[in-house]
Amino acid sequence: MTEISFHFNVPDRALYACRLLRKATRRRARIAVTGDPATLAVLDRQLWEFDPVEFIPHLRVSRGQPVTARLRATPVWLVEAPTGEDGHEVLVNLGAEPPVGFESYAKLIEIVSTSDAEREAARSRWRHYAKRGYPIARHEVVET
Repeated sequence: MTEISFHFNVPDRALYACRLLRKATRRRARIAVTGDPATLAVLDRQLWEFDPVEFIPHLRVSRGQPVTARLRATPVWLVEAPTGEDGHEVLVNLGAEPPVGFESYAKLIEIVSTSDAEREAARSRWRHYAKRGYPIARHEVVET
């Protein structure tokens, strides 16, 4: 069963996602990140600018776009529609709705900012997962 964790009170979701992805790639994890195209564009740009001495290998995959064999080994995929068949263990959701197919990943991470609209959408996703019996962990992010 998919492990689900919510990371609440994140001041800057793109920056937080970059830190999370850097940590995960250092551990050789394979991660898919999903969200709307505008959010993924912001994250894509942030990943290029995040660390001047360390690159986080990532690939932007549009809905329905085939991925060549050479690029399949890229550890981080930014996807509009996750398939679960991409070989990634972890799915990070930056979208407002529960991602379709999340149950095919070992872990789902929900990143939630301090905005009231995002917190309300996160509550709805939490209820969605809880109603289906998924174990959920809550993490309060404390920025220093």
